[in-house]
Amino acid sequence: MDSNLVAALIIALGRAVRRLLRPARSGAKLMIGAAGDLTRTRSELMAENALLRQQLIVLRRSIKRPRLHCDDRVLLLALARLTRRWRDALHVVSPETLLRWHRDRFKIVWRRKSLPRGQPKRLAAEVVTLIQAMAKDSVLWGAERIRGELLKLGIRVSKRTIQKYMRRVRPPGKRGQRWNTFVGNHSRDIWACDFLQLYDVVFRPIFAFFFVVHGTREVVHFNVTRCPTDAWVAQQLREATPYCAGPRYLIRDNDDKFGKRFAAVAEGTEIEVVKIPPRSPNLNPICERFLGSVRRECLDHVIILNERQLYRVLKEYVEIYFNRARPHQGLRQRIPVPQSQSDPKMREKVVPIPIFGGLHHDYQYAA
Repeated sequence: MDSNLVAALIIALGRAVRRLLRPARSGAKLMIGAAGDLTRTRSELMAENALLRQQLIVLRRSIKRPRLHCDDRVLLLALARLTRRWRDALHVVSPETLLRWHRDRFKIVWRRKSLPRGQPKRLAAEVVTLIQAMAKDSVLWGAERIRGELLKLGIRVSKRTIQKYMRRVRPPGKRGQRWNTFVGNHSRDIWACDFLQLYDVVFRPIFAFFFVVHGTREVVHFNVTRCPTDAWVAQQLREATPYCAGPRYLIRDNDDKFGKRFAAVAEGTEIEVVKIPPRSPNLNPICERFLGSVRRECLDHVIILNERQLYRVLKEYVEIYFNRARPHQGLRQRIPVPQSQSDPKMREKVVPIPIFGGLHHDYQYAA
């Protein structure tokens, strides 16, 4: 007999046997399931029947693919919880899908429970400004340190809230003190002095000498002479620092006018004189900037006759205009010696006060 024919007969016989055994296998499974149902409670059987009925409702409502609504998912989750054999009774979706729905519902529930009860209180604008000022001025302080400082003042703010407002004024990166901050912290203890050489109407040299405070840009002392000797310069340092009320550091250049007497007076008042390198005016910028302002704003528009007239002009410029009326870019448009101002509600009219015959003006509120 042909081998191909034998193989075809064997395959046909196997298919016939499988068809004959299929009802018997389904019936056996049915009998085993029915025997197992005898050991289950009535409530569990009712829950399983309801689970199957709900799936039939979904299948009847759908045409091709079962479409489950939110209510269907909630109902299937509730019925599956009531029966232990929910995996065998689930046919529309896989058990993993049902478990994923369960986890998603848990996330929604706990997210709602984690929401704050009521509207949180917002910090007052004054407290926010204080936090930002502390973070900006004290660069070595962290959020916990600022929180302790606020507790001293009776202000209770959480650490996370302080960190939120600190980020707006303190850029991220390495925390520490910059060189500008270091100079700013010691600017009130640093003075600078320098000479300004001028010429009178007959081209004779005349010198003006100034002391300028780095922190406030205030000119604390000045004088005029035709012969700037070492003794004269030392006397100006005495007059600028009465009762030893002087700076910690004094910046000067390498001019020969600063001699032994000047150094002795500085040592007696515990002032450390710092000499800049030769041909380096950029290392004494505050004083150099002031000398440029004196020339551009005052002396370039005045004819110098003698020492008395020059002293009178510089006194008007320094004491009336530069120290008390002129805004400075280095001070964020503030003046070195601020004056007391009246209440803005009581101000009525701005009055210009001419200086140097109208070359400059000082604007103030009328009394």
